[in-house]
Amino acid sequence: MDMTNKEYGQYVNAKSKSSPSLKNCLWAFCVGGLICTLGQLLLTFYKSYCGLEPDDAAAAVSVTLICLSAILTGLGIFDKIAKHAGAGTLVPITGFANAVVSPALEFKSEGLVTGVAAKMFVIAGPVLVFGISASVVYGILLQLFGLA
Repeated sequence: MDMTNKEYGQYVNAKSKSSPSLKNCLWAFCVGGLICTLGQLLLTFYKSYCGLEPDDAAAAVSVTLICLSAILTGLGIFDKIAKHAGAGTLVPITGFANAVVSPALEFKSEGLVTGVAAKMFVIAGPVLVFGISASVVYGILLQLFGLA
C-alpha cells in the first residue's frame, strides 16, 4: 500500500478522535482550583488552629500537599485523578511530588541505590536544574544592573 503524505494525513485524521479541548481545560481548571482550595483550607487550619506563624503555616501546607500527593501516587490514586484532570494535578506542587515518586516506584525492582535513588529525579531533575540555573542567572543580572 503506497500513500502520499497528503493521503496519509487524511487517513490519520479520519481514524483519530478529536480532543475535547474546552472540556479538558475546564476540568483541569476545576481540579487545580480544588487543590488550591485544599491548600488554602490547610493554611487557615495551620494558622488558626495550630497557631503557626504565616511563613511556618505556608511551609506546612507545602509539606502536607507533597506528602498527600506522594501517598496518593504510591497507592495508584494520583495517576487515576491525573488521567482525567491533566494539568490540573500536574501544575501545582502536587505534580512535582508525583514526578519524584513515580519513577522511584517504577524502578524499585532494580534496588534501593541503582533503582530508587538513581531514577528518582529522572523527570523532576531537569526542572530543578533549569529552575535553579535560571534563578542564578537572574540573580547575577540583578546584581550587575544594581536592581537588587
